Amino acid sequence: MRDLIETVSHQILEALEQDKLLLPTLPEVALRVREVAEDPNADLNKLAAEIGKDPALAARIIRVANSPILRASREIQDLKMALSRLGMEYTCNLATGLAMEQMFQATTDIIDRRLREVWTRSSEIAGICHVLCKHSAKSLKPDKATLAGLTHRIGELPILTFAEEHPALLKDSLSLDKVIENLHTSLGSKILAKWDFPDLIQQVPMSYLNFDSQKPEADYADLVTVAMLQSYAGSDHYYAELDYSTVTAFERLGIDTNADEVENMDEEMAAAMAMLSG
Repeated sequence: MRDLIETVSHQILEALEQDKLLLPTLPEVALRVREVAEDPNADLNKLAAEIGKDPALAARIIRVANSPILRASREIQDLKMALSRLGMEYTCNLATGLAMEQMFQATTDIIDRRLREVWTRSSEIAGICHVLCKHSAKSLKPDKATLAGLTHRIGELPILTFAEEHPALLKDSLSLDKVIENLHTSLGSKILAKWDFPDLIQQVPMSYLNFDSQKPEADYADLVTVAMLQSYAGSDHYYAELDYSTVTAFERLGIDTNADEVENMDEEMAAAMAMLSG
């Protein structure tokens, strides 16, 4: 198994260096939304026109705007009202993240199932990030925290695409898991850099598993770290057994690892996860 892991890892890294590894590209609607958001002369009407070209995405934006998490004073019934509620930057980050769901599909049943599992877990963690940011990271923005959660495992995409074309790896799930563990963090940051995401978001894949990192202040990787650990709480996953007192992200976020502080946010987290579900 070790030989296969080393061989595949080397092949993927070599393909990356030679620009032969197929890295994912953002969906067209996400690119158009970002273009509008970056245009200083654009307004919410123009943004609504672009999002409106994708009815499914528009419906999800309206659903988010009506989420209890955002505490809308009245029900929002159309896209323009939703955008007025959310604002340009929030909508852009949210639309970008939600549009990425279409990337997590494959023609092979095994890979398709894995990709959907990655997206489901990422959506769950993104919802938790949103709530943690509101409560514990006032200097950070919930919309970017959500985007960080949705993209922290984006590096798995090219690995799983590679596996789809290599039957030996596809048949050996343990080796595939090890390759993902070894490479998804560095590949994830490269993809986000290619997409020209903000630096603090680009750093998340490379940083969120660094449990003893030393940084002067909390960042989006810290939110993803704590959200990920919270998502595994009470499960049989090995992260559920981790001693939280050794995870420095809790201290930077001001969360007491010995209290029920995170658990007390359960209702909000459930609402946030429902907000992001398809």
